[in-house]
Amino acid sequence: MLIAGIFSEATLYLCFSILLGSFLLYLIPTSLRPKINVSKGILMGVTTGVAFLSFVPVLTLILHLYEDIGFTRTVQSVLFTFEVGQAWIFIYLFSTLLFIFIVWFDYKNNRLYALIGALSSFILILAIGWSSHASSLEPLKGFITHTTHFTAVSVWVGILFVVSWFSRDYSNWLAFLRWYTPVAVLCFIVTIFTGLFLMMFVVDIKEYPSSWMLSYGQSLLLKHLLIIPLLLIAAINSWFIRKKLRANDKFNPKPWTRVESILILLIFSATAALGQQAPPHDIVTTLKSVGASKLFTTLYQGHYYPEMAIQFGINLTSISLLLFALLFLVLLVYSFVKKAPAAISFIMGILFVFSAYLSLMLSVL
Repeated sequence: MLIAGIFSEATLYLCFSILLGSFLLYLIPTSLRPKINVSKGILMGVTTGVAFLSFVPVLTLILHLYEDIGFTRTVQSVLFTFEVGQAWIFIYLFSTLLFIFIVWFDYKNNRLYALIGALSSFILILAIGWSSHASSLEPLKGFITHTTHFTAVSVWVGILFVVSWFSRDYSNWLAFLRWYTPVAVLCFIVTIFTGLFLMMFVVDIKEYPSSWMLSYGQSLLLKHLLIIPLLLIAAINSWFIRKKLRANDKFNPKPWTRVESILILLIFSATAALGQQAPPHDIVTTLKSVGASKLFTTLYQGHYYPEMAIQFGINLTSISLLLFALLFLVLLVYSFVKKAPAAISFIMGILFVFSAYLSLMLSVL
């Protein structure tokens, strides 16, 4: 059930990104972007994905509660009295309307229809924000923060993913980068700040290292480490590739944007894993309730107990791994400079995450 939950939530993020990114790109004049072709079938599929994948948290709650009052009464209660259920009913009905809209209207050649599609996608994001965990903790602040975070990610990732995987060529790529780079930078800054606010709803910043004892904290750490190679790849795609294209208009930038999009999918997976774990509002209480992460107890060399405070110490192994991690970051950039396949940079990024993670975990006292 855990793997199914992670897969469904990560796929839901991807569906939203493709949906919003497609409509936004069709709003942009063709002279300012590569030629893209997102078929009706693709958008119908991701709209269906939004409708059904957003039901998974509802189903999880139903399965958790039904033994007490019976399955039928639990379904009725969750759908009509819980915010997550009410939000899903709205998402399902509105997704159905959007599905019909995609079938009937030519969003590719009419910017008004593309605008309606983009606004409809945003309304669905509002519904996701309404049903979010942050919204249940702080109704107004949590709703605004989660919605802003999700919107920024969907705009940034959606545009990137669509041009990476659904563009027919790489014409007008320089013109595309001129407007997309500042949009991506703005979305990234918004994502970082709102992400920190969302994290503080669940984890006190001072207790961040202690959260690593939990599966939630392990997922959070891996997500944060993945952001570092993502930033380097994003810098390559935004600035270095621009120089390459000016020097050689035959250079194909798509493999590099695809690497960036795959790294983002891994971050989506880590984010989805967070949603499947018990949030550590009180770390000691949560540890006593659900137990420590198996990854943590496997790598931790000392004696574990729930009330322990995480401290760090320098040792030869952790320093060696940290140096390897830094080396992999250098090799990530060097592989681009030496015109190696983009997959090499991706592998260097993954090796950085692996080495940096082990360095941190093996330095815990």
